[in-house]
Amino acid sequence: MFIKKYYPKKKVIYINGRFLTQTITGVQRYALEIVKIIDRFISKGIIDKEKYEFILLIQRRNQHSLELNNIQIQKIGNLKGQLWEQLELPFFSSGYLLVNLCNTAPVLKTNQVLTIHDAAASANKENFSLFFRIWYQLLHRILPFRTKRILTVSNFSKNELLKYYPIQKDKMNVVYLGIEHMNDVQLDNKILCQYDLLSTKYILAVSSINPNKNFNGIIEALKYIKSEEVQIVIVGHRDNPIYKEADIPPSTKIKFVGYVTDEELKALYKNASCFVFPSFYEGFGLPPLEAMSSGCPVIASNRASLPEVLGDSALFCDPENPRDIAEKIEILLNNHNIRAVYQQRGLEKSRQYSWERCGKELIEVITEVIDL
Repeated sequence: MFIKKYYPKKKVIYINGRFLTQTITGVQRYALEIVKIIDRFISKGIIDKEKYEFILLIQRRNQHSLELNNIQIQKIGNLKGQLWEQLELPFFSSGYLLVNLCNTAPVLKTNQVLTIHDAAASANKENFSLFFRIWYQLLHRILPFRTKRILTVSNFSKNELLKYYPIQKDKMNVVYLGIEHMNDVQLDNKILCQYDLLSTKYILAVSSINPNKNFNGIIEALKYIKSEEVQIVIVGHRDNPIYKEADIPPSTKIKFVGYVTDEELKALYKNASCFVFPSFYEGFGLPPLEAMSSGCPVIASNRASLPEVLGDSALFCDPENPRDIAEKIEILLNNHNIRAVYQQRGLEKSRQYSWERCGKELIEVITEVIDL
């Protein structure tokens, strides 16, 4: 006979929902997908809803919304941004575990888990505004003493964080990101018509306009590409205040399309000749995997986390050598057999990354901490 377990009191777990106020990059994508997968785990019974209760704490005004079936959403406080996170969030989550998914957490709280995606504010500090890098360096020196566990998204990032910040190695866990968010997205080809790309051979680059992403390297590479008709399409916000301004020269061969929906992005991936990601520094590198999952062959920097994450599924380039970037682009533009090989390798590699696995590994950490 089945006997239902009885728990005298549910264990409440709060989630820091500040990410809903932020522009979606790989960091915010992680938070969005993790919250959705936790909600799904509760529906499937993977998380015992009689034992654990998850509550998402958010600000009064948000850029994005989430439809959840099991996780409560509570609007708290009257402040916003860092002030909300540092002053009001620890007050409203007092006495319970707080899960922080996007690099920052309240220093006034100790019962918490934090995901730090990279050490860029210290390792690559010249590309950030003065205020941002000072604030992040300060936070990441204090928070290791104010958290029960720190997660990061690659072994490269783990080593970088251990190098720059006072983190105990045994307090760290590596959880790779997932890619399923692109699988169910329907194509929106209207963007191809809008920017006259239906019959145009183009190279795609996706990211915030940050000097670290090395868009100048792609533009310089154009000088060495023999194909006259090829263009560069750049997707991403140009006005993020945390970065120093990227000095990208004007060119008739460059199209900035700004922020796009997931449906538009998938159409751009599907129709691109190749995806180029010559970044100097990455904690993980989600856009190349998004491209791979859409059947777009990838050229990526041979730096930081990218060789670890992409393996032999990408053509690697020296991000400081525009000629090398150009050579790799021309290989994929001109050799259909090699292009097909990297398309197939990319599809296979992208299937190795799963939000479900990522979510399960995070939940293991959370339950281990809360059940101590």
